[in-house]
Amino acid sequence: MKFKAEIDVMPLKALLDPQGKAVTSSMKNLGLPQITNVRIGKHITMEVEADSKEKANEMVDKACKDLLHNPIMEGYEFHLEEVL
Repeated sequence: MKFKAEIDVMPLKALLDPQGKAVTSSMKNLGLPQITNVRIGKHITMEVEADSKEKANEMVDKACKDLLHNPIMEGYEFHLEEVL
């Protein structure tokens, strides 16, 4: 079975996000002061071959934990769906 994973890696809320802060400040210059608290992260997609959704979930979770995010500075969430 083939699955597609959509992964979002974001800075932890307790940490400063310098990119997000710069973009938030720039919103005022664009005439959009109503846009605040911008946070910038990474969006990752991947395809996974696995015997079951549970196994694919385990594989994506391991990839996130071991490679795709820094647990000191970032958190992650992902959505998995079967590709037909």
